[in-house]
Amino acid sequence: MRQIILDTETTGLEPTQGHKIIEIGCVEMVNRRLTGKHFHVYINPQREIDDGAMEVHGITNEFLQDKPLFKDIAKEFLEYVKDAELIIHNAPFDIGFLNSELKYLQEDLGLMADYCSVLDTLVLARQMHPGQKNSLDALCKRYFIDNSHRELHGALLDSEILAEVYLGMTGGQSDLTLTHKQDYLTVGRDDGGIRRLPENRQPFKVISVNESELTAHQEYLKDISKECGREILWQ
Repeated sequence: MRQIILDTETTGLEPTQGHKIIEIGCVEMVNRRLTGKHFHVYINPQREIDDGAMEVHGITNEFLQDKPLFKDIAKEFLEYVKDAELIIHNAPFDIGFLNSELKYLQEDLGLMADYCSVLDTLVLARQMHPGQKNSLDALCKRYFIDNSHRELHGALLDSEILAEVYLGMTGGQSDLTLTHKQDYLTVGRDDGGIRRLPENRQPFKVISVNESELTAHQEYLKDISKECGREILWQ
């Protein structure tokens, strides 16, 4: 299973008002492991960045002057995401901007849906944690992911953080501390990225129930069956 965790930075909030993408950052996961194959590019939007947007990501108009246009990187980007599942936090925002950029092109390259599927981690988080804050920062706190190095938003940095959040949300562990230190496998990075248990790890200790505990458990299940008025499914 190939998944691409994606984030963008833009000149403003609305592509319908002519705002453009200025940064795309992607990290690749295959079978829930980072491969180290990143896609990262800054883009010259050929327009001014809103002051509010600049306060969020810190990217200046001067910095983007010598960067490529979207049309110059479009085919390389589409080839990178082709046939993958995109994982995006608040996907309508990023997909809306990407589709808007594709529509601006003189050649018809289609839309994002022609190349890949999308999983929105904001929708997933709201389903898992209704009524709670589900921003990327809030999810980092909930899943004990260190984002202290994130002073400003950046597309590649946010993609790497979202990869750890996604693994935490879907059952994978981004870090694991046992009673002793182990050398964890870090794929493609040496600064504390996604970490997996090594293949040669010691097996976990398994504690079996004794007869009295098993009997007590069966009696408890019988009590539940009486309360429900029918046999419970896991009996």
